[in-house]
Amino acid sequence: LYIDTVGEPWLGFDFDAKADNASRTNYALRESLLKEKHDKPGGATAVSTCGANPGMVSWFVKQALVNLATDLGLELSEPAQDDREGWAKLMKKAGVKGIHIAERDTQRAKKPKPMDVFWNTWSVEGFISEGLQPAELGWGTHETWMPKNAKKHKHGSKAAIYLEQPGANTRVRSWCPTPGAQYGLLVTHNEAISIADFFTVRSKKGKVQYRPTCHYAYHPCNDAMLSLDEMFGAAGKPQPVHHVLDENELIDGVDELGVLLYGHDKNAYWYGSQLSLAEARKLAPYQNATGMQVTSAVLSGMVWALENPEAGIVEADEMDYRRCLEVQSQYLGPVKGYYTDWTPLDNRPGLFPEDLDRNDPWQFRNILVR
Repeated sequence: LYIDTVGEPWLGFDFDAKADNASRTNYALRESLLKEKHDKPGGATAVSTCGANPGMVSWFVKQALVNLATDLGLELSEPAQDDREGWAKLMKKAGVKGIHIAERDTQRAKKPKPMDVFWNTWSVEGFISEGLQPAELGWGTHETWMPKNAKKHKHGSKAAIYLEQPGANTRVRSWCPTPGAQYGLLVTHNEAISIADFFTVRSKKGKVQYRPTCHYAYHPCNDAMLSLDEMFGAAGKPQPVHHVLDENELIDGVDELGVLLYGHDKNAYWYGSQLSLAEARKLAPYQNATGMQVTSAVLSGMVWALENPEAGIVEADEMDYRRCLEVQSQYLGPVKGYYTDWTPLDNRPGLFPEDLDRNDPWQFRNILVR
């Protein structure tokens, strides 16, 4: 049996200046995985990209969709675990235009960050690697505008696009329960592509009839934000020292990680984990809130793999979300849902004119910070 938390390329892939940006995308990595799955179906279970995100958030999307459909008063017959088409039709029926993987990390260090050091609450090397990949997002059928530097893929599912700019230097407008409206970073993640692909509705002839936009909207801890500012100020050259903040170096804070389903009749619905540093310390030694969300998702994936040992290559979207969350929820702190009337058009335009789509608040045109 096998499990990983990310589609990890060989060393140097993310920084290969000779490679074109399309080949450095998570879309390209995922397509190679799907080819392997197609060419060698079945066999021992290999769970791909199953951490907090990608991974846990795919289970949150299904739970959030069931909650939303119930609150909308839709006639609901929950699709089976492997009924991808049924789940996609339910998402379309609920009127969801898109999904943000909306995260805010408020964990604070006891001491201020020194210069020439990159601090983060999880893998610095991993964050820099994905942060320097092109910004990527699942591209929804409701979108009417595309950035000038956006590129479509020529092969595969074509569920996503990428921008000719680094994800960790691309900002979007999003919302989390504690801070409310916030800027997030459009860092590429596998779930942005796999969720958009999983919830695609096609005609009998294969034409795409519905697909939600999906992307990460990540506000890391303040020390990581400062580290990114320094790195991009040096034209993307990473600091010489990388350091992951452990629980003894942190004083307090929460990693609020969830999914924001937007564009439906109730406007927007956030559902996710609000795990605090204090609770993470009680749950397990040597863990901060971020690490606990990731490792508990790995545990869930391991349990599912042991219970389903002949499933072949699978992504988190294809797994039994109820069983996985049953295993994981005890490690996630409060897991709650929140409705909000916030939209990306709130308080805009301000003092300066903006290029906005006033007819549909949930256009990427209004979400991308330009």
